[in-house]
Amino acid sequence: MRLENVWLRYHRRGPWVLRDAAIGIAPGEAAIVQGRNGAGKSTLLQLAAGVLRPTRGRVVERPTVVGWVPERFPADQPFDVHYYLVAMGRMAGLTPVEAGRAVDHWTERLGLARFRRVRLPELSKGTAQKVGLAQAMLRPPGLLVLDEPWEGLDASSRELVPELIDEVLADGGSVLVSDHRGETVRLPGARRWTVAAGEVDEVAPTEGQAYAVVEIAVPAAQVAGTVTRLRADGHRVLGVHLDRLGATDGAGRETAAAEGRPGDAPVPDPEPPDVAVSGSTTASTASGGQVAR
Repeated sequence: MRLENVWLRYHRRGPWVLRDAAIGIAPGEAAIVQGRNGAGKSTLLQLAAGVLRPTRGRVVERPTVVGWVPERFPADQPFDVHYYLVAMGRMAGLTPVEAGRAVDHWTERLGLARFRRVRLPELSKGTAQKVGLAQAMLRPPGLLVLDEPWEGLDASSRELVPELIDEVLADGGSVLVSDHRGETVRLPGARRWTVAAGEVDEVAPTEGQAYAVVEIAVPAAQVAGTVTRLRADGHRVLGVHLDRLGATDGAGRETAAAEGRPGDAPVPDPEPPDVAVSGSTTASTASGGQVAR
């Protein structure tokens, strides 16, 4: 599938969200889409999935079967899980028998069996996200497009996403995925696209690239947002720890504790937004790539 000189804006006189995007992905390949919030990542994914049409340019060689998982599953619908998935399977071209078998398989696989008769608005965010993954996989997709697929999933469910991605790739499909939590570290072989200022570029492989570690200090209340922004910019967050910055001895010299030496207890790298620490913190970052835990 390829985007050929694609431009998009949402209103006739509105600003261009994407400008002259020209990029493609081959069967058996995965690409991670990176960029700041509002940069146009979701717009790019919706164009690839066929949810949006380009204002100019075109998308060519899109596979017939596309699995699309939006960042927020549209749970405000008057259906239970089983009815919704069967209906989506029928819309995807499955026969009633095929749709029933596919729904049984994916509800079991994704731990949704006990929710089959639960109405969509009553689901938790993580369970609704699993329903979104299930509907995308009812027919084996030639292209799987995932917008923040780990959002809302608990730790035990997060491994499901790379498993599904691996299966699609093994079957000769392609995968596009965005993520701001650093979960795409689980996809080491994926290509990386960046979206910034309306332009889409591919990040060159980093084998042999030199890195520099930069230590920064931020108020503890700002840790989650800072880590998120660093990851969105493509940096690796190597760790986060408490640091009593500004501590001095009687002569005005910084003490060992202020420099992060003995007395500093390491604090695990937080997963925003669930951070609850006090004091100042320092984060070590390295240019390029994703989070390294």
